[in-house]
Amino acid sequence: MPPGGPRPGQRPPYPGPRRPGEPPVDRLGQRPERRGGGSGGGKGRDPKSAFGAGDDGELDKKALAARIGKIAAICALVLALIGSGAVIVSYQMISVPDANAAFEAESSFVYYAGGEKEVGRFQAGDQNRDALSPDEMPALVKDAAVAAEDRSFYENNGIDLKGIARTLFSNATTGSQGGASTITQQYVKNLYLSSERTYSRKVKEAVVSLKISRQKSKDEILTGYLNTVYFGRGAYGIQTAAKTYFRKEAKDLDLKEAAALTAILNNPNGFDPEKAGKDSGGTELLGRYQYVLNGMAELKKQGKALSDYDEAALEKAKPALPKFPKPKADSRLGGQKGHALTLVKNELKSLKDEDGNPLFTEEEIDSKGLKITTTLSAKAMKTAEEAVRDVRPKDKKAVDAKHPDDELHVGAATVDVKTGALKGFYGGQNYLDSQINWAASGGMAGSTMKPFTLAAALEAGYSLKDTWTGEAGLEYAGGGMVRNSGQSESDPKGHSYGEHITGIKAMEESVNTSFVEMSAALPNGSEDLYEMAVKAGLPPDKDHAEDAPADYRSIPAYSVDFDPKNYLLTLGRQAISPINMANAFATIANGGVRNTVHIVSKVVDSKGNVRYEWDQRDGEERAMSEDTADDTSYALQQVVKNGTGRTAGVINQPAAGKTGTATNEDDDVSSAWFAGYTPQLSTAVMYVRGKGSGKLDEWLDSYYGAGYPAETWAAIMGPLTDDLEIEEFPEPAWKDGTAPQDGHEPSLTATPEPTPTPSENCSKKRERKGLCIPIEEPEETQKPTDEPTDEWPGEDTTPDESESTEPEVTETACDWFGDCESSSPPSDGNNGGGNNDTGAGGTTQ
Repeated sequence: MPPGGPRPGQRPPYPGPRRPGEPPVDRLGQRPERRGGGSGGGKGRDPKSAFGAGDDGELDKKALAARIGKIAAICALVLALIGSGAVIVSYQMISVPDANAAFEAESSFVYYAGGEKEVGRFQAGDQNRDALSPDEMPALVKDAAVAAEDRSFYENNGIDLKGIARTLFSNATTGSQGGASTITQQYVKNLYLSSERTYSRKVKEAVVSLKISRQKSKDEILTGYLNTVYFGRGAYGIQTAAKTYFRKEAKDLDLKEAAALTAILNNPNGFDPEKAGKDSGGTELLGRYQYVLNGMAELKKQGKALSDYDEAALEKAKPALPKFPKPKADSRLGGQKGHALTLVKNELKSLKDEDGNPLFTEEEIDSKGLKITTTLSAKAMKTAEEAVRDVRPKDKKAVDAKHPDDELHVGAATVDVKTGALKGFYGGQNYLDSQINWAASGGMAGSTMKPFTLAAALEAGYSLKDTWTGEAGLEYAGGGMVRNSGQSESDPKGHSYGEHITGIKAMEESVNTSFVEMSAALPNGSEDLYEMAVKAGLPPDKDHAEDAPADYRSIPAYSVDFDPKNYLLTLGRQAISPINMANAFATIANGGVRNTVHIVSKVVDSKGNVRYEWDQRDGEERAMSEDTADDTSYALQQVVKNGTGRTAGVINQPAAGKTGTATNEDDDVSSAWFAGYTPQLSTAVMYVRGKGSGKLDEWLDSYYGAGYPAETWAAIMGPLTDDLEIEEFPEPAWKDGTAPQDGHEPSLTATPEPTPTPSENCSKKRERKGLCIPIEEPEETQKPTDEPTDEWPGEDTTPDESESTEPEVTETACDWFGDCESSSPPSDGNNGGGNNDTGAGGTTQ
């Protein structure tokens, strides 16, 4: 301070608050010494002490910080007063929305292709059906909810100012847009607003919360919150959650169960005890559960508890969570619907944005009003189910709780050849009985792997005219022996088809020895086959996932036991899903271009914004050359015309396909397949038993791919393609590159195609397949008359019945199922014939 007082315009220092009876400050801004200060050395007040300056440095810093905080609070108050007008205007302008309309929009609907017919829905209005009134809402649940989510609930006016201040500071420093919420705010957000993380939504939430807190009682708000909040597992509201997690009414929940459910509210997806396992279920959820119990103890001490419990009961409940029964499927998911919705949800959760972040959370899928259009066809789904029901043996159950090993499971899937869209599937038993989808889980592929072996050989330079051994008993590099089908005590090695047979003949008869030799003759052996199969659409084994093509996605994402170094990979010991197998065969039909199999085509949010749309370019990749695809397809057409797959030839469209069986470690037939396609659709059908590897031979009357699987395939593809325009397959390219010199039999001339002969019984289908030529009706030599005659007009001009060089195909169960005494079972993969070091037993890996 300058002598004589402050300079003009300079404010004197603040001497501190004036006490009663004290004189005012002088012109220097100082007061006389206070009474009691003493005359013996007492000092007057230091002007700097107003800002905390003094001898104690640490105390001065704290005082200074406190002073700055007061100044900041005053500034904030001024700003608040300035903005109060805006708050008042907002309060007047923002009205409480229509709760019923807003809440209805939160259900997510799933549609068939076209977006009109509903497949099902996620969170389909359970909270409306199970809503409880304030009197019905259990007091114990109310206490647990307050202890878990908002312990100041009974004192606050709907918003938490301290929490908002903390959140604003956090948002300003971290850039996040989170927000502390009271029960009232959460109720408002759930029932009236969206969950978008914006400041404007938070402002609206606060205003509506203030209004709701004035319009409704605390009991009404708490009840409304417990009726609408999300508990995970698609359960909205405490009544639905009690049924979902504990299979009881909310009124029957005990102390531990009520505390556990309200603990789950903090993280519905992460705290699911079934999903989390021992780590989260035993630690994270337990910790939150104990937090709730502690909060209930505080409520009891403060006299705010509504229910009757004591400290001893709380302490007894703390050590462990209540026992959660195994989740039970929602009845709305009955039949195949649950399998379909599960596939849809899994695919949505797998989608990522450009930065690799998930596009959709489970909560969004379950509750945010999404409109999800799938690729599924209602006709394809119904046809698959009816086909399986009509063909499968009636004496074999899909579900048998007493004898699960005697369950027969059928998985089937149909994929659009040109797009990879999953059009239909059959997952097996009713979803309510078991949630295993056999169209997605699959079984050992068997001889359905052989087309990829042929494709790999064609890419390596071999041709359809190159020949391979058809003799049984081939010894392979692993030291074992490969057997063919038709094994018996007198012929343990199976059928021999000749010393030199072409790849076409090998495919027609599914000759094991030919394809094992073909696989070994590839430049890199079975690894080339593996690479070809993965490119075509069979997902890699988890241990070899890095070998998957770019933008690769499949259903499911991985195969099991798919080892590229397995000598017998061509015989199909790896587990493949029918969905992925159908898509891989579609690659051959599509000229060698693989499309990513998918079930979701479009997602629109509740505001009409397109959140996701399938882009065909993202899923395309050339797996093999067009010539390779056409030649492989030609060989598969011969399987249907002349080989093991003739049962599939009954449909009206040109068809190609492959039968398949595989054996388990006990040398029992454990799976039977037929996978094939027309130019438009590709379908794979699989029959397995028990857990997927049970014995089919001697249990089913037919256990070959040419039997039930091929019949089921025809029953699916016939109705789906009857109304489609006839499309022809491309002609074979007869590709002939520079093949490795070693590893196969000398090249011989391929067997020429049979010349069709005239026949008066030549149907359109047989004519299209080149089996005959229709004979034109002779011109009539006289007009018809009503009088009876001894002979038909023109009878003497009728040509003799042609003598076809090819025998008629007899479509009898005897032929297809191989149960004729005079005939051998049709060639089909291993056909019960394992291949190992001793020549008997399970297939060598």
